[in-house]
Amino acid sequence: MKSTAQKTIAIFGSSAPAADSPNYNQAFELGKALAQAGYRIANGGYGGTMAAAAKGAKEIGSPTIGVTCSAFGRNGPNPWIDKEIKTNTLSQRLDTFINLADAYIALPGSTGTLLEIAMVWELINKHFLPQRPIIFLSDYWKPVIDTVINSGETDNSCIRFAETLHQLLQILSDYFQLNQLPK
Repeated sequence: MKSTAQKTIAIFGSSAPAADSPNYNQAFELGKALAQAGYRIANGGYGGTMAAAAKGAKEIGSPTIGVTCSAFGRNGPNPWIDKEIKTNTLSQRLDTFINLADAYIALPGSTGTLLEIAMVWELINKHFLPQRPIIFLSDYWKPVIDTVINSGETDNSCIRFAETLHQLLQILSDYFQLNQLPK
């Protein structure tokens, strides 16, 4: 169990969306909603939906964490990250990022987002991580997730889909109440 005063929610998403795109706006609203509900966010710390979620959280005054990776050759985190955790390799980044969080939210993305989803799901399935929710905001990933679930070889009890921010926040609230994690 975490003993931190504030739960950390990891947000998996793409660095590609521009500031005026629907995916960017969705991530911004997500960051705001999580901050208003009292959560701290962690993400990859770079642009696109990562910047949008951090910007939304900062607008409410919530702390943000960005887990960056020197192997990417990028110049530091986006300006809305309060605490940067620098890693040297992608494996270190994933491990750090995943272990920071009390729950996970997946936004639309590409192979990097898919890697994050698959890694955390497998760690939960193999009991290397305690059971925690992986919440998909929208049905973007549903065909992929359904394919894996239909294989019959994977525990999908950690998987949740939310169509709205209200549903997503209710899933988180129910999970933390049920598991009675310290606030």
